Amino acid sequence: MHMIKPDKLYFGPAGVPHKAKKKDTLTGIETIKELGLNAMELEFVYGVKLNEEVASKAKDLANQYKIILTAHAPYYVNLNSNEESKFKNSIRMVMESAKALYLSGGYSVCVHPGWYQKSSKEEAFERVKNAFKTISRMIKEEGYEVWVRPETMEGKAKFGDLDEVLAVCEGLDYILPCIDFAHLRFRNGWNDSESFKEILNRVEDSLGKEALRNMHIHISGIKMDKAGTHLNLEESDMKWREVLEVLKEYRTLGVLICESPNLEEDTLMLKKYYEEL
Repeated sequence: MHMIKPDKLYFGPAGVPHKAKKKDTLTGIETIKELGLNAMELEFVYGVKLNEEVASKAKDLANQYKIILTAHAPYYVNLNSNEESKFKNSIRMVMESAKALYLSGGYSVCVHPGWYQKSSKEEAFERVKNAFKTISRMIKEEGYEVWVRPETMEGKAKFGDLDEVLAVCEGLDYILPCIDFAHLRFRNGWNDSESFKEILNRVEDSLGKEALRNMHIHISGIKMDKAGTHLNLEESDMKWREVLEVLKEYRTLGVLICESPNLEEDTLMLKKYYEEL
């Protein structure tokens, strides 16, 4: 595996910064450099629309500026669908996301695994685990040297509590978790240093210390309503300083993506606080 090996914790927003004069990938990367950030998540959430020529230019630019690119696969993915066409489409969308990110020289693509729907948790786990086994095999066959990451999810109707996500990743090449601290705050009420340490301890127990040197993290504020809407950090009760303190204490490496609506403002605040620790 010739994957990117992060040498520190990189910070970037989920998508092209608001400050960018144009809302395209290349302008986004240029703006990340100007802001003094060093990561950016490509948002494929409504479909993978990055052509190979732009991906190649993105790779050159990100390499030049030492910026790490991640990606977010489409929201339509449901790896627990028992409709064969939807299931196959979901695998296809994950693979398209991995390919586009790989051509961009990127690191890691996060995936919302799916919904329980009418399945028991055990049935959903079997289906999702088998889907990621297939994805792992296909990534290897295609030679896409990127991580694919089931994300910890917020709502109880969604597959993706911490233990499920870790168990999906166990024993599979190219598959590691995306840890979303806001989602876990919403789902489990975890919002203090002890909880954040528990999350990292479980990652290490399940997947080894190497997983802590290879993290894809999401953070934002989150509204504790039905929808679990993303909020700016200072408009929420998310204990983001404690998250950063624990990440520093555990010497985690990887990419931290901020999903706050204000994008770069909160990302810069996170990076500044982390670097002052």
